[in-house]
Amino acid sequence: MSRPRIGAVSYLNTKPLVYGLDSLADECEISFDLPSRLADQLARGQLDVALVPSIEAASDPDYTIVSDACIGCRGPVWSVKLLSHVAPEKIGSLALDEGSRTSAALTKIILAEKYNNRPQLKQLGIREDWRLVETDAVLVIGDRAMSVDHQPFEFAWDLGEAWHEWTGRPFVFAMWTAANKEHLDRLDWLLTNSRNQGLQQINAIADTHAETYGLTLEQTRKYLGHHLHFKLGSDEKAALELYFQLAAKHQLIPAEPQLNFHECRATQ
Repeated sequence: MSRPRIGAVSYLNTKPLVYGLDSLADECEISFDLPSRLADQLARGQLDVALVPSIEAASDPDYTIVSDACIGCRGPVWSVKLLSHVAPEKIGSLALDEGSRTSAALTKIILAEKYNNRPQLKQLGIREDWRLVETDAVLVIGDRAMSVDHQPFEFAWDLGEAWHEWTGRPFVFAMWTAANKEHLDRLDWLLTNSRNQGLQQINAIADTHAETYGLTLEQTRKYLGHHLHFKLGSDEKAALELYFQLAAKHQLIPAEPQLNFHECRATQ
């Protein structure tokens, strides 16, 4: 039987999800890239499953959410920030981090729904210095968002917190999404158990990676153990439904999708 091809992400927030995959390397092929690029590879059939921005689940009706392992939050997330020189209703130009399409869509939804604002957009490259972008506002995500200097900006929003305060819902930024039905049971077991192993070692993971990301042990433990939530439960599914309703309303996806969830049978 062929080994499933898994596309993963090397951000700090993914470490608990991929922690156990190293010990399972003989059972799968693992590659790492940006979430948005993994989504493109999944669509081209180069991967069997990938940890992709949640909005990518709407791009193909045959996609399946294969595990209840995810990256989400139930309040402030810390690693997704909208920084602005002007009040949100006055943002005329916005640079969007290319790293995650889900966060970009979330930003557009919040600005449109809460402030009736649809600014002009440009892309912020993953290696581009966000401090030099000549727009009214900039969306910064991932590892670099945790150490951004807010000083040049008058306003700063944590988008996980903004969504939760507005809707009362958690938010799901990324999910394990499969492109075909061939390996679903195996992938379910691999990915769910990898997440479970990671959660058991959450403090050890934080301690290992704190210095790499220029964070204190306390900050890293709080980020992984408090800010983030790694299980896709009923509240998260309800939040996804609302998010996709709004994304469809604002024509960010063709239509509200009917998401397919694989029945998780992995040992918890």
